[in-house]
Amino acid sequence: MQQAMFGAGCFWGVEAAFRAVPGVTATEVGYAGGKTPNPTYRDVCTDLTGHAEVVLVHYDPQLVTYNELLATFWENHDPTQLNRQGPDVGTQYRSVIFTFDENQQSLAEASLTEQQNSGRYKRPIVTAIKSAPEFYRAEDYHQQYLEKRGLKSCHI
Repeated sequence: MQQAMFGAGCFWGVEAAFRAVPGVTATEVGYAGGKTPNPTYRDVCTDLTGHAEVVLVHYDPQLVTYNELLATFWENHDPTQLNRQGPDVGTQYRSVIFTFDENQQSLAEASLTEQQNSGRYKRPIVTAIKSAPEFYRAEDYHQQYLEKRGLKSCHI
């Protein structure tokens, strides 16, 4: 098994998108990329911790490639919106790919370049690509939030 970590706005919808990908064996929502250890949702919502809402994806590379996960990432948010997704505003909603090794780093960079050159976006992509920092698991009520409520997405 391998791991990937993505921030693409509110983690509820992002998690649901990744859970639907064959080969994804588990997901966890949480916080990463900030300065506050062990933040709570309330802490992160102050926009003072520096953390992004992220999804940690556990996957079987025999069944799904990292490039396929990157495709899911790009398809499920607007990477041209800086520190927001739709009505959600703040640095915790930023677009970010956290990589676990050099291979993921180079694949993510190539994917970003491909997306930027695709003509799909009218504005520049603002997605950051960084080495994976410590992941802080979000509170239990956030895990599989939409699934627990019988919802498929929270897209506007």
